[in-house]
Formats: sequence, C-alpha cells, structure tokens
Amino acid sequence: MTTTQAATFAPGSRIVVRDEEWLIRSVKTGTADGTMVKAVGVSEFVQDVEATFFTKLEDITPLVPEETDLIQDTSSRFRQSRLFLEAVLRRTPLPRTERGLALADRFLLDPLTYQQRPVELALSGLRPRILLADVVGLGKTLEIGLILAELIRRGRGERILVVSPQQVLEQFQRELWTRFAIPLVRLDSTGIQRIQQEIPAGRNPFTYFKRAIISVDTLKDAGQFGHHLDATTWDAVVIDESHNLINKGTQRNELARRLAAKTDALLLASATPHNGDKESFAQLISLLDPAAIANEKDYQASDIAHLYLRRTKISPEVRDQIGDRWADRGPSEALHCTATPIEEQIFDELTDVWLAGKWTDEPITGQHRLFPYTLLKSFLSSHRALHETVTNRRKKATGTERVALDRLAELTSAMTDSDSSKLKGLVDELKKIGVGKNSSTRAVVFSERVPTIKWLAEVVPGMLGLKPTAIRVLHGGVADKDEQTILQEFELAGSDVRLLFTGDVASEGVNLHQQCHHLIHYDIPWSLIRIEQRNGRIDRYGQKHQPQFRALILTSDREDAKDDRTVAEKLLNREETAHRSLGSVEAVTGQYDAKAEEDRLVRDLLAGKSVDESYEAAHAEVDVMADLFADVGTAPVAADVPQAKVPKLFDSTQDFVDAALYEIYEDRPEDHIDLRREDELMTFLAPDDLVHRLTDLPRTYLRAHREGEDLRLKVTFDRALAQRKLDQARQSKTPMWPDIAFLSDVHPMVDWLVDKVLIRLGRQQAPVLTADVTAPTFLIQGVYANRLGQPTVVQWMAISGLPASPTIRAMDEVLREANVGPTMVNRAEAIAIDPLKDLLPEAVEVARQYLEGKRAEWAEANAEPLQRHRQQLKTFQQASILDELPGAHREKRRQRVDTTVQEQNDLLDRLETAGDPLLRVLAVLVPSQGSAA
Repeated sequence: MTTTQAATFAPGSRIVVRDEEWLIRSVKTGTADGTMVKAVGVSEFVQDVEATFFTKLEDITPLVPEETDLIQDTSSRFRQSRLFLEAVLRRTPLPRTERGLALADRFLLDPLTYQQRPVELALSGLRPRILLADVVGLGKTLEIGLILAELIRRGRGERILVVSPQQVLEQFQRELWTRFAIPLVRLDSTGIQRIQQEIPAGRNPFTYFKRAIISVDTLKDAGQFGHHLDATTWDAVVIDESHNLINKGTQRNELARRLAAKTDALLLASATPHNGDKESFAQLISLLDPAAIANEKDYQASDIAHLYLRRTKISPEVRDQIGDRWADRGPSEALHCTATPIEEQIFDELTDVWLAGKWTDEPITGQHRLFPYTLLKSFLSSHRALHETVTNRRKKATGTERVALDRLAELTSAMTDSDSSKLKGLVDELKKIGVGKNSSTRAVVFSERVPTIKWLAEVVPGMLGLKPTAIRVLHGGVADKDEQTILQEFELAGSDVRLLFTGDVASEGVNLHQQCHHLIHYDIPWSLIRIEQRNGRIDRYGQKHQPQFRALILTSDREDAKDDRTVAEKLLNREETAHRSLGSVEAVTGQYDAKAEEDRLVRDLLAGKSVDESYEAAHAEVDVMADLFADVGTAPVAADVPQAKVPKLFDSTQDFVDAALYEIYEDRPEDHIDLRREDELMTFLAPDDLVHRLTDLPRTYLRAHREGEDLRLKVTFDRALAQRKLDQARQSKTPMWPDIAFLSDVHPMVDWLVDKVLIRLGRQQAPVLTADVTAPTFLIQGVYANRLGQPTVVQWMAISGLPASPTIRAMDEVLREANVGPTMVNRAEAIAIDPLKDLLPEAVEVARQYLEGKRAEWAEANAEPLQRHRQQLKTFQQASILDELPGAHREKRRQRVDTTVQEQNDLLDRLETAGDPLLRVLAVLVPSQGSAA
C-alpha cells in the first residue's frame, strides 16, 4: 500500500479487514510491515475485539465516502444522530496545529493557570518533550497528569510509561487515577509477579500493558528488560526525579537514552534538575531535543527555553494563585541539647585524636582525610550510628587506627539511652507538640543513619506511651511493597500511625503533608539541597496548616569541639533564609547536587574554613547555570493559557453519558446494568468489555467494587462529592482509594461509551434527521494527516445549496442555527432518501475540492514550525564544523551530529502533511415537511 493510501487512514474512521468492519483507534506509519492500524471491532462477529493490522500483511480497505448509506433516524429527539456526531467529535484527535488546551477544567483539581503552563509549553513544541523543573511542592505530578490527559485527547497518549522512584509508585498511580481517571498498571514486585502469572513466558510485558508505572531501579536492569524496551515504542514516557539520570555511563543514564529514542512525548521532572555542570545538563537536555545545543560548553537560556520550566513559590504567577491552598511555613527552630558527660568524652576523643590527625601513624591523604568527619557525622546522628561506623571500620584497621577505634567502641558501648541528650530532647519536643497517647498529632522524624532510625523506633514509643502500631519506619532496606504501604498509612487520618521515622529515601517526591505539619531533623544533612528536599515533604501545595520545622542541635561545652552549632545549625538557618527570600536554595549553594555540596563543604572545613566562608566563596564563584535558570517562570506571561476550540453537541460530558446509556440500553439501563442514581452518584454493573478496560487498576481496588461475580462501578461528575470521597479515603484506618471515581473526559467509561455509540450505526451508514434548515445540508468531516497518521488539519463542514450553488459553512455554526439539540422533536416524518443519495457524490466532491483548494495554506501553517526546526538543524550541524576538538574526537562528534541531523530530518518529513484527505459523511440535515411547505 502506498504512502498516499496510508495517509487516508485516520482515527475515528472505519475500515474493512477480513470482511469485517473495524473502527480505527490509532495509526502509526513507518513500521517494518507498513502502516500499523489499531482498531476495535464493529461488526457482529468481532464486536469490541481489539486488533492491530499492518498494511503489508492485510488488505485494509477504507470505506469510500460516496458509498455512504443514508438511514433515517427514528430515535426520540434524534438522540442517535446527536450521540453519533458527538462521539465522532470526541474520537477525532485534535490536529497538531491546535495548541490550546481542550480539557483544562475537566479534572479533580483546582484549575490553576501556573499548573497549566507546562501543558502550554509541551503543546507548543515540535514534540511534547519538556523538563518540569519546578521547586519542591508546586505540584509536578498534577502538571504531568494535565499533559498526559491532553495527549490522550489528541490521540497521542495511548501508550504511556511512567518511571519513578520506588517509594512513590503507588502515590503517582493513585494521583493519576483519582485526579484524572488515567489508569496505570503498577509494576512493583507484586506487579512483576502478576506479569509472570498472566502473560506467556517471553512475552513483552510492555506490549501487554499499554499504560504502566515502574520504578527506575527495576527498569534499569538491562538484562531483564533491555530487549523488551528496545522492541517497544511509546506515545509518552514520564521520568520522575530525572536528576538521577545525569551521570553518563550509569545504568540509569543508559535507560533514559533508550526510552528517549522510543517515544514521541518525553516528560522529565525534577526539583533539582542539574548538578551544576553545564555539559552534563546539556546531555540531559539532549534527551528532549538532540539538536537544541550545538556546543555543550557554550549555550544560552534562549537555546533551551522551549524545553523547560522552572518556578518557585515566590514566582509571581504561583504566588498570586496558591492563596490558602498552601500555608506559609513556620520558622526552623533549633533545639539545643547539651551534651551529657559521656557525650563530652566522645567529643574529646573526636577532637583530640581524630580531627587532630593523631588516629594513624600513616600519612593522611585522599579519602583518609574525610574519615574523621564520617565519624563526627555519625556521632552527631547518634551513638548507635557511631558504634556501627566504628565496628565496620575495625574489621580492616590495624595499629594506631585500631587502638583509636577501640577507644571509640568502648565509649559508644558504655553509652546508654539515658546518656543521649538528643533523645531526651526529641521526646520532650514530641510531647510539647502533642504527639502521644490519645492524640491525633503526627510528626515525621528524619535521620541520615539507618542505625539511628531503627534505634529511635525501638525506644521512643515507650517513652511517649505509644503502641507499636503508632510507629512506622522507612529506610532504604525496606521492601518496595512495604515502602508504599508505610507511606499510605502515614497519610491516612484514620490510621493509628503517629510517628514516621525515616531516612532520606523519603526526601524525594513523597507526599507527607495530608495529616502532618511537624517535621523534626534528628540530625541535619550537611547539604542545603537535602534539607530543602526534606522540608518539602510537608511544605507543599495542599498543606492546610503552617509547616513546623525543628532540628535537634547537640552542643558541647568544649570550645573547639565541632558540635552541631559548627555546621548543622548554620545550614538550618541558611536554608530558611534562602527559602524565604529566593524560593529555593540553589542560588546560594554553588552546587546542584547534594553529595557534591556536602563534599565541598567537608573539604573547606578540612582547609580551615567556616561554613559561612565556604558558602560565601561558592556564591561568589561564577555560576555557569544561574543565567539558564534565572528568569524561567518569572518572566511576564500571558494572562490566560490558550483554550482549544472543540465543537460539541452536548452541554457537558454528563449529558453525553446519560444520553449514551439510555441509547445503548434502549431506555432501560436500570434493567440491563442495574443503573442506580442517588443525587450526584451513579452506580451500575460494568459489562465485561468495560471491565477489560479497567484491568490496569490495582486488584485490591477492583475487588473492593465486586458484587459476587460482577463489578459495580460508582462514578460521579460532581467535584465536591468526588473530593469528599477522596478526603474520606484519607480518613480511613487502612490504605484505600476512593470508592467513587470522578468521571473526567478521559475516564475509560467515557471512552467505552464513545465506542459503543459509534458502532450503533451499521457499516458506512450516516443518519438523516429533520432540523431547522431550508435545504438538505450534508455534514462532512475532512482530515489531512501526516505520515505518522496524526491529523494536521481537521475540518467540520456543512454543505448546502446543492446542486446549483453549493455553500460550505462551519458545522458547529450550522448545528446551532438548526437547533440540533435535546429540545428537538422527531415527528417521524417520511423522508425521501433517494434524492439525498443522488446529491451525495456532489456533496463529497464539493468537500474534496474545498480541502484541496485550502491544502497549500494549511500545509504552510503546519510546516512553519517544521521549517524553524530545519533551520535549527543547520545551525547545529554548522557549529560542529567549528569544534576545536582533536582530530579523532572531532570526526567522531561530526558523525554523531550528522546522524542526529538525519534522524531529525526524517522525523520532520514524517510530520509534514501527506496524502489525500480523508472524507467522511457524518449526517444529513433536511427541512421538515412543514417548513418545506
């Protein structure tokens, strides 16, 4: 089949394959077997069957518009025709030239403009490939959900892969379902077992599950998943916490490059999007647009402004919109804990022996210089942490070092819980804020050291009178399934959990703010970045109470001891100051990677600098990244995000759903699916073909909706009710999702109804109905597509005045003027169909000539951004010629550049409008006999 023929396939149209009729869901060209057409069965023997066809392997016949069979609509109020037209409008993807948002206010969230900006940016580019670099807490998950929903509406979000840290899998999956009604199958350890049970051995799991979420650590295993990833293409890939991908040569970086090459849309999200190195950041950007940066060592913000967005809480648009949805943070309070006698002995030992360099007779160089600070940080966490560090080191120590370690081991072994001033300080403070028996107050306690976390979880509950069920412990050694359960339980108002002891495994991406606004740093990371990340767990969008931060500061009477006042307290104050004045710490760190920041600080301390001197020197350095991020998101923005103009026949999705259910079940859905209504709640028994569309959801969620062998769905269009149910789910004692789902426009039920309505008409049939028109009016859809099968032009035409003086008008205008709507009355007048059939070929030809006459104009509009990108490719290629690299390296780079340019030009070729237009006769409006008379 030729390219021209292939381009006539478009989502929403019908084809005949193997003598059965199918409805096209999506089209993709350029595969080894020709154009790939995904479809759902329409005719009797294949009804609701999903199938994939290839033009080189099957005889795929598009239906010819001139052969459309016109059928008089006898349904009440012409319901069948109105539903059919609405379903075609909903099933037809928006053209690539439509940049406005189609679903901005259709979901269970506050419609905030600043959260819609990333959607605007994603839709404005050649492909939806952007970096969401908003600081902690602004709602990147919601921004991602909005983008994915818009891609689904455009027919470019059928296959979605989300890659995230293990601990946020369930949270991300739940947010996308409860807020947007986008189901993802969760491939954690339980999900992987499910794969092994349900699909044949060796089958690619990513073709079996079209929308999935999986952890980066699971997926990076190239041996297990690499060949499956190489054989899979995606419409959209999301990589959360994408700063973990930066280091070239790592498994995570290799994973990102594999996925970037296999997807149309690529969404990277990170509050710390780079490590301060301009070249490594350029490599991250190259995942989004390989030709954006010609010289990785020398590029400007303007080169990449189309690829990322960076806002803070004090950015004007954010500040103006969050209102009371995000309570202002309280002060970071330092709680001084005076060292006990035995703790002073340990300070003496660390100061006189280790920090003084007397712990070894060998020259102290390289990493050996850092070890005394490792001991110091362990002790400032807890004596338990110090004891474990000493024990591990003693296994390979000899001589003077062994003697020094033995002394520390002796001191830490002698120290009891009652000798820990920070432990006493923690318990006193928890009591002060109200954590205890018969209290609902919650707090999260952070520590860098696993021994400290485990120890606190053992001793604190008894000191507060709390039962073991009131404590949860989370660190890197906890199994993935347990991680997610722990975090869910802490978020549930009805659970018994009051204290979460956790490490920095919970400092990225995790929501802890729903029932908690108290955070205590048992020890302080020597990194402003990490402190900010921790604080962001409770200081984030949706926090209703003022976030309260406290840090336990161990103090020594010894003047030259490096206690917590030396580093920790100063960092605590610096983070607070930076947050209040700048919205983020990045501008004062001089680093963008927590480990690099800490390593630099330790080196400066070894060199005799104070914390203040270290950060002042870092801030004074020329920050190569500052210009790239300085004004992103704070520059003037348009007042409103553009909205797409989408024709519709129903005032709301609710009206469409109601009418569709009564049409499909012949006015008796109560009998067929046990439909029940109670105020704004609608429940019914889901048919098997709808249940099949929900199988990506967790088994526990589906089991909770079972009635015997049936699945009873509970849905609502009422935001207030859906939000109450979401809030109630958070009040429960055990992890659960809301039992009532919000019916967004991309909910599988709405998608299912659209398909059911479309197949109500027989093969290539179009309804005829009487309306307020003066002459027969043919409603025809015209679509031009690119070589990927994506619409570049969609025209909805109403053609009248045949045969003498044909007139073409916009279909939605004509429908409004003709009063096509729920108030229509179908008087079942006899309609002469044969004269309409005689006019049909002329109507199609008029539409075809109109489309061909406008083709050059539309093609130019579609090609304009493609031409800009071609010019960018020339600049990119020319810059490589000027590279001052050694000969062999220069040649290697040129080869990479040439390959990139070739691949990008091939993509641009496929994005250009190609082939003949697809024409489809949708309906015919005729005047009633009374008006004709």
